[in-house]
Amino acid sequence: MNVILYLILASLVMGAGGLTLFLWSMRSGQYEDLDGAAQRILFDDEPPK
Repeated sequence: MNVILYLILASLVMGAGGLTLFLWSMRSGQYEDLDGAAQRILFDDEPPK
């Protein structure tokens, strides 16, 4: 029975950590320009040698 309590506590801590990291990434602007990265890979900025 004690093992289940430890597993529940561990899952709550990991869930809170994941939520914290997700909220940090939202506040730091990680998802601001989703199309920019997709378009940048298609266009070559460097001239051919």
